[in-house]
Amino acid sequence: MSVRILIYEDNTNLRESLVGLLELTGEYNVVGSFPDCLKVSEQISAMAPDVVLMDIDMPGINGIEAVKKIRSFNRNVQIIMLTVFDDNTHVFDAMYAGANGYLLKKYVSDKLIHSIREVLDGGAPMSPSIARMIISNMQQPAREASNDYQLTNREKEILQLLSKGNSFKMIAAELMISIDTVRTHIKRIYDKLHVRSQIEAVSKAINEKLV
Repeated sequence: MSVRILIYEDNTNLRESLVGLLELTGEYNVVGSFPDCLKVSEQISAMAPDVVLMDIDMPGINGIEAVKKIRSFNRNVQIIMLTVFDDNTHVFDAMYAGANGYLLKKYVSDKLIHSIREVLDGGAPMSPSIARMIISNMQQPAREASNDYQLTNREKEILQLLSKGNSFKMIAAELMISIDTVRTHIKRIYDKLHVRSQIEAVSKAINEKLV
């Protein structure tokens, strides 16, 4: 079954280019493409995409607010933000709202397909500079964990490897377990930490000295 993609991008030329690029692969089915997010809740519910490509700066409702709306009722769809600047603080806000990754528009033709595959594989596609910015912004003065998240030893081990930037495949190889087992553990980690993404999990782990 092909992956269902929904696009929000107010630049008509770029939006049409994204649709064309994705349809050429034969792997992806663009179920909708829109210039704004005014009806994002209804569209997500009706079209049930696997991945959303979300522009940050749009008229009416910006991409960050749209992510918040989506996450209020859907925690499973993967959301990749599209942005012009890799030092844009809006990217941090979007990740914190529940986005799974970001893609610089100038690299969209080269990086889009890889980024979609990465996010579907459980990764968080973004540049090192964005990752550093997010962790820096999310880190308050380090404090001891005030919550008992009841992480198992294996979950702590996986969270530590995740915090060091290891991919799911690298974690599986390191611990000699299957990728599906890694995904299961990470899903449980997310649930226990009450987070929605790899970035949130890593930031929380560092901030609360869980690793």
